[in-house]
Amino acid sequence: MANLKEIRTRIASVQGTRQITSAMKMVSAAKLRKAQDAIIQMRPYASKLQEILSHLTASLDNGHDNIYGTERDVKKALIIAISSNKGLCGAFNSNVAKRVIQLMENEYWKLKRDDQIEVISIGKKGTELLLGKGVNIQETAHDILDNLNYELIKALAKRVMASFAAGIYDEVKIVYNQFRNAAVQDLTVEQYLPVLPVENPTDEYTHTDYILEPTKRQIIKVIIPKSLKMQLYKTFLDSVASEHGARMTAMHKATDNATELIKDLQLEYNKARQASITKEILEIVGGAEALKSKS
Repeated sequence: MANLKEIRTRIASVQGTRQITSAMKMVSAAKLRKAQDAIIQMRPYASKLQEILSHLTASLDNGHDNIYGTERDVKKALIIAISSNKGLCGAFNSNVAKRVIQLMENEYWKLKRDDQIEVISIGKKGTELLLGKGVNIQETAHDILDNLNYELIKALAKRVMASFAAGIYDEVKIVYNQFRNAAVQDLTVEQYLPVLPVENPTDEYTHTDYILEPTKRQIIKVIIPKSLKMQLYKTFLDSVASEHGARMTAMHKATDNATELIKDLQLEYNKARQASITKEILEIVGGAEALKSKS
């Protein structure tokens, strides 16, 4: 059994850790509220824009009216992996890295064999994990997460869209955590390019007939790039909200675990102290008995 000083040192150390994790939990909760409001406000707009885009895309001449909807044989693909710059958020980053590797080894295994798949990694932690697995990172843009705003996302979206339009990539997919609530994040693989039309529209939208002015082609030239930029921006908002939710949950569990450990250590300390007192009493009694026997 450890001595009293060692146990007291461990208790003090765990108490210090608990203070840190508790503070980090509160900070993440505050950041989560802001990030959650941003994604909740964005979703209706992005969803409606995507709905309109999908219906318009379905009526276009593929490859002529919509260069971003051109489906072709996938000879080269791009994966955009969105993780975080900071750790202490559970399996948030490792899940993204694992899903990217799984995507490369299963769906894109031929492209991987021919070295025809590239990865844009956003987030230092995810990048470190991917590099550790030997993944070829074509580009990183970690600064986007430090100061998340639409202009930075728009610049990234323009580069990706231009590469697809030029035929450099035949397919682009995004791997990220979609925010559901503070405790749940859905790991998602989302096709970014080409833009696919609605395959099985619901009854509610089957007979959708939009009145378009000035013309469908002119509107499409504006709405498709705008929708793609907004779609990418929404994925980043989802990922940031998921990160704060994952970190808040992880720090909450760490705080609870620290509390339980402190209880166990205090119990161990009390037992050790009781054993020490009992030992001292026995030594005193033994010494008194020895004196009596001598006298």
